[in-house]
Amino acid sequence: MHLFWLLFAPAFAYQCLSLICLFKFRERGRDAPPASVNWPAVSVLKPVRGVDPNTYEAFVSQAEQEYPQFEILFGIREENDPVISAIRHLQQQFPAVPIRVIRCTTAAPNGKVGLLIDLSREARYPIWVVNDGDIKVTKNYLTAVVTPLADRSIGVVTCPYRAYSHSMATRWEALGIASDFIPSTIVAQSLGVRDFGLGSTLAFRAEDLLLAGGFEALADYLADDFQLARRIASLGKRAFLSSYVVETSLGEASWRGTWNHQLRWARTIKASKGAGYVGLPITHAGLWAAIALACGAWIPAVALIATRISTGLLSSVMLRSLSTAALCWLTPVWDLYAFAIWVAAWTGNTVRWRDQILRIDREGRIRDRLKP
Repeated sequence: MHLFWLLFAPAFAYQCLSLICLFKFRERGRDAPPASVNWPAVSVLKPVRGVDPNTYEAFVSQAEQEYPQFEILFGIREENDPVISAIRHLQQQFPAVPIRVIRCTTAAPNGKVGLLIDLSREARYPIWVVNDGDIKVTKNYLTAVVTPLADRSIGVVTCPYRAYSHSMATRWEALGIASDFIPSTIVAQSLGVRDFGLGSTLAFRAEDLLLAGGFEALADYLADDFQLARRIASLGKRAFLSSYVVETSLGEASWRGTWNHQLRWARTIKASKGAGYVGLPITHAGLWAAIALACGAWIPAVALIATRISTGLLSSVMLRSLSTAALCWLTPVWDLYAFAIWVAAWTGNTVRWRDQILRIDREGRIRDRLKP
């Protein structure tokens, strides 16, 4: 039995660490703005393409900000993109908000970065906030993500997120995000990792990014959010994980789409983190619990399952995601799925992104576009 405890101790210790970090993160609460501050003007840069059922609602939430001075720049590539009509409607609904549509032409291996390059040339203000087109927020969003930048040691502010699901497959993926990905991000910050960024939100000073090479330096990379934070961190600054939670909408409704989405993330993380990716299965407590059960080690198995479910539940509550909280008893099963993804990530170097198949190199750079 002692041998079994030694074998499973790393996975158990990680779950205990996750619980501690989640408790501390939850206690921190939302980052309260100071009593008085000279709020810097903000340019919100949104590269967009196409629409889904939640697109307009997300756009409205961005325009409703209670913030002194900001503008929203939408970057589009195709003049017949259906998202343009949604943006025009937004402009009519919020005539007092500076909302512009920028027709972008810069070509880049990462098409999203190509849009951001053109948007950055049009941005008027010193603070830039980049988020994905489907990000839904509350009226104090800009206040929450800009406030930490008053500390000059902070170079990038990013946000955890909960996923809105609209099918069984997306509910399953939302469970993984809430119970696996977000806790690992919070643990990383607690352990002092300085260079991480999530596409849900990246708030930073324009001058810092320009010193780090601008968006042009990210053009070849698939994980542009990670690379942006990494380059700003190289200036001697750090990334800050805000306690403000945004909401995203998962676009892939099918089980195959969910698998492809998770595999893209896994291969991107493998390329970004290098050797650190090798140890990722330590976080898959459900895998080690299954091994313990197969070996007849019931006590270690029960301990692993109990802590794993607790981690998923606490994270779901923190994210205010009732749908994933209801599924937290399945988190050990998610770990088996995540381990399968981890294995599959080693079997190739291509990813599916929307309607494209991309080949990436060991550094996470996009090298080729293949036919689907």
